[in-house]
Amino acid sequence: MLVKILKGAGMVLGSLVLLLGIAYAVIARNITERVEKTYDFARESFPIPTDSLSMERGKHVALIKGCIECHGENMAGKVMIDEPPMGRLVATNLTRGKGGLPDDYAAEDWIRALRHGVGRNGRPLIFMPSHETTLLSQEDMAALIAYCRQLPPVDQAWAPIKLGPVVQVFSYLDKMPLLSVEKIDHHRALLTQADTSGGIAQGKYLAVSCSGCHQPNFKGGDGAAPGSPPVPDLTRSGHVGKWTQPQFIHTLRTGHTPEGRILKNEDMPWKMTAQYQEKELVALYKYFQSLP
Repeated sequence: MLVKILKGAGMVLGSLVLLLGIAYAVIARNITERVEKTYDFARESFPIPTDSLSMERGKHVALIKGCIECHGENMAGKVMIDEPPMGRLVATNLTRGKGGLPDDYAAEDWIRALRHGVGRNGRPLIFMPSHETTLLSQEDMAALIAYCRQLPPVDQAWAPIKLGPVVQVFSYLDKMPLLSVEKIDHHRALLTQADTSGGIAQGKYLAVSCSGCHQPNFKGGDGAAPGSPPVPDLTRSGHVGKWTQPQFIHTLRTGHTPEGRILKNEDMPWKMTAQYQEKELVALYKYFQSLP
């Protein structure tokens, strides 16, 4: 009797393993096809400034949009994740050093990456938040490109990205933003210039960087990555919405909440938000307070 039970359990377990194997094979094939798909977007161009004020603006955009968080302080890239179940996720070397961008990498190539989420070869950029950078104003995008193009060259080559099973499954379930190209409205016209008045309109423009984790409605939800804590609701109906303006700004500057919690930068990138100007943080607060 016991032998029959064990045989039956073994058959059930074996069937489950087989089904899981088939399911993963389907997922892996789907992700591979999407990663290797080639896109063809119309070439775009607009003037890239060279003046010092634009360079400073571009550096500021790189700070508050998380470019430096991912690509490193010298923008020569860095390893984001290197764990077998997750895979190897690497941010590209954006300088013109060895292992970085080629000398003929043109403004149109930058625009294609930031606007559409694809590389020069038309293939999707992986884990590049182009669904956020595509919403930059033309003025800010031009300033960001100007800043990146004058970066000192750094010789740093990285091993290629390798997607592990966890990343593939979560991406298939749309729980991780693997391919921004699939999320972008590619017909959307660029905003010419962003509002800088310090009010709700500017806050809405800046809040695009928060939408990736906190969701487009800023109501939060599950963690942005496997194992990460839940993401809070930033609107008036959420806990963060009960903070005063000084408490909100202090948290985004220091990572210390009014309740005494210390936020991990990998969960909430407060080192990035600490780079916001006072007026920008006030604008963000006003915008979130305007949301029910």
